[in-house]
Amino acid sequence: AQKAAPTLRDIYLARGELALEKHDFGLAAKAFEDGLKQIPGDAELSYGLAKAHTEGDRKTMKDALEVALKKNPRHVPSLLLLADHRIDEENYPEAEKILAQIVEINPLQPDAWSLRAVLAHLRNDPAAEQSARAQALSSWATNPRVDWLIGQKLSQKYRFAEGAARQEQALSFDINYLPAQSQLANDLLRLGREADGWKLAEAVHKRDAYDVEAFNLATLHDTMKKYGTMTTDDFVLRMTTHEMEIYGKQVMELLVRAKRQLATKYGVELAQPTYIEVFADPKDFAVRTFGMPDVGGFLGVCFGRVVTANSPASTAAHGTNWQSVLWHEFCHVVTLQMTENKMPRWLSEGISVYEERQAHPSWGQHMTPRYREMILKGTDPKKSTDLTPVGQMSAAFMAPPSPLHLQFAYYQSSMVVEYIVNKYGADKLRAVLQDLRVGKDINAALALRVAPLESLEKEFTAYAREQAELLGPKLSWDKPDPRLLKPGAEDEMKAWSGYRPNNYWVMLQKSEKLMQEKKWPEAKQVLERLIERFPEQRGGSGGGDSAYKLLAAIHRELNETDQERATLSKLAELDYEAPDTYLRLMELGSAAKAWSEVALNAERFLQINPLIAPPYRYLAQSKKELGDAPTAIQANRTLLLLDPPNPAEIHFHLAELLHSEKDPEARRQVLMALEDAPRNRAALTLLTALNPRPVAAEVLPPAAPNSSPSPAAAEAREGSPWRPQVETPKK
Repeated sequence: AQKAAPTLRDIYLARGELALEKHDFGLAAKAFEDGLKQIPGDAELSYGLAKAHTEGDRKTMKDALEVALKKNPRHVPSLLLLADHRIDEENYPEAEKILAQIVEINPLQPDAWSLRAVLAHLRNDPAAEQSARAQALSSWATNPRVDWLIGQKLSQKYRFAEGAARQEQALSFDINYLPAQSQLANDLLRLGREADGWKLAEAVHKRDAYDVEAFNLATLHDTMKKYGTMTTDDFVLRMTTHEMEIYGKQVMELLVRAKRQLATKYGVELAQPTYIEVFADPKDFAVRTFGMPDVGGFLGVCFGRVVTANSPASTAAHGTNWQSVLWHEFCHVVTLQMTENKMPRWLSEGISVYEERQAHPSWGQHMTPRYREMILKGTDPKKSTDLTPVGQMSAAFMAPPSPLHLQFAYYQSSMVVEYIVNKYGADKLRAVLQDLRVGKDINAALALRVAPLESLEKEFTAYAREQAELLGPKLSWDKPDPRLLKPGAEDEMKAWSGYRPNNYWVMLQKSEKLMQEKKWPEAKQVLERLIERFPEQRGGSGGGDSAYKLLAAIHRELNETDQERATLSKLAELDYEAPDTYLRLMELGSAAKAWSEVALNAERFLQINPLIAPPYRYLAQSKKELGDAPTAIQANRTLLLLDPPNPAEIHFHLAELLHSEKDPEARRQVLMALEDAPRNRAALTLLTALNPRPVAAEVLPPAAPNSSPSPAAAEAREGSPWRPQVETPKK
């Protein structure tokens, strides 16, 4: 049909709508883009393109909606999608205005009344919710789409129990309504009702083999059947069997510690158990979490009782601390259950980032030069700051201008929480969470328990600016005009810099230039002055290397080993995601026999990547030297799981440690060492010490004249566990 009539819009609408129905958003976007090339500015095609980007690029979605509504301001599907987006932003008044506009166009539009029912539910108004739902069903009393849409939006707000109930109602109208079956499967999986959820997902896949989301879930279920499981009364942990053997115990210990601290702090009795699923393949994580394999940018997600996370196997290249990630996500478990999932995203994320910093001073997000600039000046020339008003904080997570702005939204949220706790007390924060549990609006809860929203926003803005100005107060932070950075303006730039000897950006740029020219002493002097004026820095201007790391590189070039070690140690205390720094400190500490330092940095490294051998080698050696045999034994056991090139050596070290603990397994380990290295004298000597007393000579049968002793007798007499048998060649 397309070949016959390439400008016929119905073809592209049919292609796109079919792909949307099957949850193939990439294919849908391609279809609508092809149509818009033929019919530019078409409202229906532009709306379809917006719909295709709803689950991913919200900025593209908003741009496409703008085109559609410019072409037809009364285009109901576009208005519905815009209202849906406003609900996601938690801009409920604006959503209500758009829905009123739709009802004016079509008083019986069922989706508009369904979304009104959602808004009533979110503001805890059961009567208005029931009335809106009745209006949605007024023209078709058993329309399954009404409860499906209400339930879908509630689930997007993490109200999975209420969402699942709506899907069950939709299926009571039409047992074969596939969208409700698919959504209910996801809801059940997120509620921890996994047996029912997987069974329903498989049924959806069998009914529609072309639904991409159902296919992905069915495939993932087959993969997860091979996962290892560790279970306690409080937790069910699932990981690949290989990763479970290596660091599953450490994950469980972290979770137990997090529950003890956070559940007690917030006074929450958690539902048992909490499900933790760690995925070695980021595509599996994305499918389990979002239904689609190509959703990036997330380290972990919490649904209230179920946590999904990427494993260090997929995040090690980015230097991500898996312990801080799981601590962050378990904090969501606590706060979501405390509020029955009735909390705005910004507050949920803000508390989790704040609690990361409380758990460990280097964890979580901290003030950086870029954040300082965003608070005090802003990145948009039209605005004086990138701070979002507290009453609109959740919107900062929707369609941010850049990844940096998204990270800043997390940081600002944590600053709001920090300000409330420091100024008004932790009990006020807990009271806000209790108010949310009974359905109170977040802004009303803040006004009741903390301060009127207008006052709180002014107070917080002043607090944020104060914190920003405390960063490097002995430095100047103004940036040169961009024109001074262009070719031909070198003299002007030099003059500008000359008047600002203590400017952060100038000093950083100067040190990097001197290092490129290998002028190590001069660069060292600049960096030492920069660190003196800004000792708490973690990263550079763009999140790159800090002055500490640059200075350590200079010390290394100048063979100043002690100074390099001291500089990197300061950086390691500040930065919880610096694996290269930790590895170098292990090397330097081992050479200096500073075993406590070696052990500390090995443990820091393992918080980022527990799946490679070097940190375990250093940990085993340092703990042995420190007299901590149990930890050294465990480190060596883990090394053997990582397919080392020299297993005989590790078996021997393990045998020595076990022997020191009087563990009879030592003999088995030394035999395994000798199996690969039969001439290892140290292992043979250890085996001799481990062997039982030789059999008495009188119990041995007399040897025949001129004959060799039997193998058993030879072993008993010589104390050797094994000797190679040499066959006499035949003539």
